[in-house]
Amino acid sequence: MSAIAWIAVCSLAVWMWLLLGQGFFWRTDQRLPPRAAPAVWPSVAVIVPARDEAGVLPLSLPSLLAQDYPGEAEIFLVDDGSSDGTGELAARLSARHGGLPLTVVSPGEPEPGWTGKLWALRYGIGIARARQPEYLLLTDADIAHEPDSLRELVAAASSAGLDLVSQMARLRVASFWERQVVPAFVYFFAQLYPFRWINRPGARTAAAAGGCVLLRADAAERAGVPDSIRQAVIDDVSLARAVQRSGGRIWLGLAERVDSVRPYPGLGDLWRMVSRSAYAQLRHSLLLLTGTVLGLALIYLAPPLTLVAGLLWRDAPAAWAGGLAWLVMAGSYLPMLRYYRQSPLLAPALPFTALLYLLMTVDSAVQHYRGRGAAWKGRTYSKPAPEPGPEQGPGAAGAADAGTGPGLPPGAAQDL
Repeated sequence: MSAIAWIAVCSLAVWMWLLLGQGFFWRTDQRLPPRAAPAVWPSVAVIVPARDEAGVLPLSLPSLLAQDYPGEAEIFLVDDGSSDGTGELAARLSARHGGLPLTVVSPGEPEPGWTGKLWALRYGIGIARARQPEYLLLTDADIAHEPDSLRELVAAASSAGLDLVSQMARLRVASFWERQVVPAFVYFFAQLYPFRWINRPGARTAAAAGGCVLLRADAAERAGVPDSIRQAVIDDVSLARAVQRSGGRIWLGLAERVDSVRPYPGLGDLWRMVSRSAYAQLRHSLLLLTGTVLGLALIYLAPPLTLVAGLLWRDAPAAWAGGLAWLVMAGSYLPMLRYYRQSPLLAPALPFTALLYLLMTVDSAVQHYRGRGAAWKGRTYSKPAPEPGPEQGPGAAGAADAGTGPGLPPGAAQDL
């Protein structure tokens, strides 16, 4: 066989392994586990870190204030040095809508060695602990919840004996670029951290979605969070690892009643979101970057390229193997497109989206070496100290630890 045919066959082999051996990552059936109302509803403190969120707060905060929760619950919005009146707006929304009590606090600038969001969470959790809540709901300022969201999360955690329950919020898909990039983002995340591996008893693979995390207060203390992960840029995955390492049970799935209201109308908006921390996930390693680029090229770009080359040069093995690999890739993407209510015609375009993620990752490395690092909302974070990696489940060796597996886009393991 020709070299092109061998590349196509290798790509097809990898896709067959991903389809059958990577925790059935492509399925979208991991939803909140069976749940029953507890005899006594535990108290909950809702912590909302917010930095310059006045644009989305009117769409998200009223949904938290309106939570239909039978037990005691209180919201703590941590205004992390906003310059757009986020804290004042939150107070006005609370006065207008009523509902759960809201406390607005401000932690001041982060101390050295802390990322901004974790610094805000630390301050909010510290204030909330005075009320001795049994659970903490950590939710981003751009996340809107249906009225029964908190009730369902607590019921799931208490029924299944879970220490951490996290839902991947349904992200906005309104613009052309959101349709092109956002479903693929969640698909890549699930490929990197298969939900089934995370959710099974005794799991060694860990991840969470930072926009919606329900955490037992005593589990947080056992894990020493957020102090133990204070330098983390990919804070949600680090949080899940810390809880799991301390003996806690974690669960992650797709949300049905939790939505992100943050718009990313243009490619530049999505590009900045992904590239800001993609290289940090690769531990700022040129070796891992090179491996990721080569893996992405083999797995996502080779199938259409070898198909076209095989047809042009009448290389039947290359055309057949490349075409089958592309077909498997597109078929595995269909469930995620259905979850996002998008056209199945987007499935064959997944190689193009993977190319965008590849370029975003390379740009993240370029920005790092230019001294801009992981920048977000006016803050730039330097390379953190290495975090000890957990043992991984079968087939995931090195993937969840290094932040990427063979060909898995590193930009997928972060919060959009």
